[in-house]
Amino acid sequence: MALLDFFLSRKKSTANIAKERLQIIVAERRRGDSEPQYLPQLKKDLLEVICKYVKIDPEMLSVKLDQKEGDISILELNVTLPESEEADK
Repeated sequence: MALLDFFLSRKKSTANIAKERLQIIVAERRRGDSEPQYLPQLKKDLLEVICKYVKIDPEMLSVKLDQKEGDISILELNVTLPESEEADK
């Protein structure tokens, strides 16, 4: 009987793991859907301003908005600048 209990308890454990994974996937999708619609336009505008001074590839700019608990939002902007020509000399 112990052998049967082992297999039955394992199935419950697997179901719980699957449920937890599904909850994580749903939470990630909800977080991605809550991204403001203006974010792509903001990235485009920032890229235009940066390109006035330094020529960069659009892939070298990333914009991310994190919603924290409460009313706190964090806008993260990462720009990879090309090496200057003077540093190469």
